[in-house]
Amino acid sequence: MTDLASVRPALRSGERPALRSPGVDWVLMAAMTGLLVVGTLAIWSSTSHDTSDPTAFLRKQLVNIAIGTVLMVVVMATDHRWVRIVTPVVYLASVAGLVLVLVAGAEINGSQSWIRLGGMTIQPSEFAKVAVVVGMALYAAERSEGRGGRSVRSSDVLGMLAIAALPAALILLQPDLGTMLVLSATVFGVLAISGASWKWLVGLLVGAVAAAAAAVSLGVLKAYQVDRFMAFTNPGLDPRGAGYNTEQARIAIGNGGVWGQGLFDGSQTQSGFVPEQHTDFVFTVIGEELGLVGAGLVVVLACVVVWRALLVAAGSDDMFGRVAAAGIACWFGFQAFQNIGMCLGIMPVTGVPLPFVSYGGSSVFAGMLAVGLLQNIHLRSAASLPTRFLSRG
Repeated sequence: MTDLASVRPALRSGERPALRSPGVDWVLMAAMTGLLVVGTLAIWSSTSHDTSDPTAFLRKQLVNIAIGTVLMVVVMATDHRWVRIVTPVVYLASVAGLVLVLVAGAEINGSQSWIRLGGMTIQPSEFAKVAVVVGMALYAAERSEGRGGRSVRSSDVLGMLAIAALPAALILLQPDLGTMLVLSATVFGVLAISGASWKWLVGLLVGAVAAAAAAVSLGVLKAYQVDRFMAFTNPGLDPRGAGYNTEQARIAIGNGGVWGQGLFDGSQTQSGFVPEQHTDFVFTVIGEELGLVGAGLVVVLACVVVWRALLVAAGSDDMFGRVAAAGIACWFGFQAFQNIGMCLGIMPVTGVPLPFVSYGGSSVFAGMLAVGLLQNIHLRSAASLPTRFLSRG
């Protein structure tokens, strides 16, 4: 066995060794906090013209963040063995929530995706993203570790797809096309990272295109969903109907210029021209009132979150951590792209929130739970590294 003293750097006179091990990923925490701060200010601005209670949504969002922080810390502090043990419970609870929303859910904007609990609403599909990621990661880890390998076989891919298929089917029944698109991109990323064959990945892409074409031709999509896609291809087709949101969003962002019109001073925002501006279209508030600089900052912070998640995946020493972290990166990355893209008119309007920025308890809770899991994986990977010795006086 190597003598630990032989690998320590030589100490100068009067110096003593100090132990240091990698801890919390503070860059990830800072990026997430920056998004939460900017988002809270945008939510406050977009709802402050409500004369009945200008700070109602601000207070609710602060409560959401406080609850999300507790959830994040709990996951961070949980022993990694318990994370794997409770994963099946999380998955089953998520499926139960999706079933419940179909039975007794509330319909908002054409989608039955929410459960009303007293004065608040819960969207189970947000938690389904976490459940699918950890469920697929656990399955891949158990199968590959049982063989002593680090990649998955075709039978494993089928099992992982089955884990994702049940929540996906329940989400389609709501119907929630936006969440389904995010979930599909996340599942694809999880399979790619876990080592699935390129034949599987190509086959899934071809199958997805064929399924989308069949859904349109067979009339599976609702009329308002078809109208949204038509408005995406031609925003001027129905400027007062399906294309209204996209048109107003473009106007708001265009008004901002480089530096913006100033917080609480956006003409489109304060006049309430952009629908759902504190939730799905919160990026338009930032673009109009904080300009290109503020919007660019949000994009950079979102990219940093994805980057740090990928670093966590790369640094993980086990299949579960690597696949779960990479899945979270795919989830955050595609959802941010989808949300910002629909505000800019380069993606169809599908009603997905901007992670950590949009108003909503379910979105904040799920996002911060995912960050807690990333930190848990990072801390566990860091703890397995050899202790580093620093010299100090």
